[in-house]
Amino acid sequence: MILTALVATEILAQRLDDPDWVVFDCRHDLADPARGRAEYTTSHIPGARFLHLDDDLSAPKNGTNGRHPLPDPQVLMEKLGRAGVDSRKQVVAYDAQGGMVAARLWWLLRWLGHLPVAILDGGWTQWVAEGRAQTAEVPRPRPVQFSGSPRNDCWVGAHFVRDHLGDETTVLIDGRAPDRFRGQNETIDPVGGRIPYARNRFYRDNLDASGRFKAPEALKAEFRAVLDASSPQQAVHYCGSGVSACHNLLAMEVAGLRGARLYPGSWSEWSADPSRPVASGEPRPGER
Repeated sequence: MILTALVATEILAQRLDDPDWVVFDCRHDLADPARGRAEYTTSHIPGARFLHLDDDLSAPKNGTNGRHPLPDPQVLMEKLGRAGVDSRKQVVAYDAQGGMVAARLWWLLRWLGHLPVAILDGGWTQWVAEGRAQTAEVPRPRPVQFSGSPRNDCWVGAHFVRDHLGDETTVLIDGRAPDRFRGQNETIDPVGGRIPYARNRFYRDNLDASGRFKAPEALKAEFRAVLDASSPQQAVHYCGSGVSACHNLLAMEVAGLRGARLYPGSWSEWSADPSRPVASGEPRPGER
C-alpha cells in the first residue's frame, strides 16, 4: 500500500511497528519557533522523528529570499537518510497546525522525487483526541542512503511570476487569510498586500469543522471555482513564505487536480523587492 496524499489515524496506528513506515513530527509555531521541538520532546507519536520548519525544511534567509527558502536538496536528503528514509519507505508527516507544516514536508519529498508520502489527516490534535499512543522516547533510526533529485517542473521563481502577471496561461493562488490577501492586519511581513492578479484560497478552507480535509469531491468543486476556466496545470500557489501554499497543493492532489506549481519565495520574497508591483484591497475588475 502506497499513500501519496492523506492517511487516517486508524491506519497509522496499525503501522507504528512497520519498519517500512517513517513518521515525522513537524509541529511548529511561527510566533514561537522553539515550541514545536519542546512539544515533541514532551510527547509525540511513537517512532516519530522531528523536523524543524526553520532548521530542516528551509534554507537560511538573507532578507531577499523569503522567510522559508527551499532547503539545499543535498542537505535535506542527508537528513532524511539519517532519519532512515530511503526510496522504499512510506513517509507520514503530521503537525498540530491543520497540516500546514506537514504539507511543506510532503511537497519537499515530492520535489525530490519521493512519492510515498502522506499527511496524517487531523494531525496530532485528532491523534490525541482519539486517545492513541504517545511517548517521549526519541527513536534512533539506522541511517540509510536517500536517493533523490530535485525537480524543476513543480515550482517557479519570482522572475516567472513577474513575467506572467496578468497572463491568461497562469493563475496565481494566494493561500493566506482573506485579510492579509487584501493587505490588512499584516503582522508577519513588513509589507502588506498581494501579488497583482492573484486569487485567494485560504488554506484553512481545505479543512472541515473537525480539522480534517474535506471530501475530494468538495475540494474539487471549490478549487474548480477558484480556477474558473483554467486547468490545474496553470495554477501557481503562493502564501506568506511557501508553507501554507503547500497545503493548497496537497488539497488539489486530494481532489485529483494535479500539476499545479509552487512559488516558494511567496509574498515574503516578492515584497522584499520594492520594484515589484503590489496590489491591495478587493480585487478590481480585470484583475481576475
